[in-house]
Amino acid sequence: MANAATETAFVEFERVQKSYDGETLVVKDLNLSMPKGEFLTMLGPSGSGKTTCLMMLAGFETATHGAIRLNGTSINQIPPHKRGIGMVFQNYALFPHMTVAENLSFPLEVRKLGRDQREAKVKRALDMVQMGAFGGRRPAQLSGGQQQRVALARALVFEPELVLMDEPLGALDKQLREHMQFEIKRIADNLGITVVYVTHDQTEALTMSDRVAVFNDGMIQQLAPPDQLYEAPENSFVAQFIGENNTMTGVVKEIAGGTCVVRLDSGDEIDAKPVNVSRVGERTKVSIRPERVEINMARLRADAHTLKAEVLEFIYMGDIFRTRLRVAGNDDFIIKTRNAPDQIRLAPGTMIDIGWLPEDCRALDAN
Repeated sequence: MANAATETAFVEFERVQKSYDGETLVVKDLNLSMPKGEFLTMLGPSGSGKTTCLMMLAGFETATHGAIRLNGTSINQIPPHKRGIGMVFQNYALFPHMTVAENLSFPLEVRKLGRDQREAKVKRALDMVQMGAFGGRRPAQLSGGQQQRVALARALVFEPELVLMDEPLGALDKQLREHMQFEIKRIADNLGITVVYVTHDQTEALTMSDRVAVFNDGMIQQLAPPDQLYEAPENSFVAQFIGENNTMTGVVKEIAGGTCVVRLDSGDEIDAKPVNVSRVGERTKVSIRPERVEINMARLRADAHTLKAEVLEFIYMGDIFRTRLRVAGNDDFIIKTRNAPDQIRLAPGTMIDIGWLPEDCRALDAN
């Protein structure tokens, strides 16, 4: 799918392709535009083409076909150091023989700024990432989180309009990674910079982004704000890749208006929203999020669909209960319920009714 190019596009890919061997396309006919000030994440599994797109935008890879534009100007033939783009990598890429301040000063020296200007910009950038007291230290004297802050400051020190980040938090532990997600987003919002961020971590993408482009097999499968991506996946790949998801396979029996009837392989029939199906007899995967499944039937509308389920596993996870069920022949059907005083704790072997609203169940492609 493509996002139509507009006159206000700041970053734009137009029919971009990339092949390393002249035969296999790792990026296939990419069309993507983003406005100034947007935080866009390219999300996908390894080999999906997301990092290649970032490297073509940075200038470290050359597009085989198509145009890449920055602020309306083609940058296909402009070398990386003349594109004025800030970069943050997973391995930090700091010069070990330089102090923190010298690392930040280096890109300013390349741009021929005077000493007073350099010092002022270095101080501002370090203060921005709360590293003002560390200017005299070497990278080896810093923790991983501190090094990542310095790498971020170095990318911002010459005040670029566009910053590219390639898996920048991958080497950090979970708690620090989550903290840095909010820090990077806060700094980007405060400065009004445009960010293209690459990750395979869906939580990072949902937490930080204005929009997310989900890549698979060299193509954007869906481009949307995080809530739309999660609540309204357009195909079965996006539904499975973003968040936890229950799927059941079957055949479309009826389609009428905004609803279809699906006969599951188990023989059960359910109502679903026809998203990626168009005809009776078509194979489909129906998708429903674990938190949309209800075990308290009193909370559901009269038109809710219900099925019998057997509890296989009940796991206490602090803020939620995660229950694995056998539903319509599927032994990996998950529901998530809030940890509340009135919430039932279910013992394995218990038979229960579960239900959901038809609009929360999406009939997608069978692939």
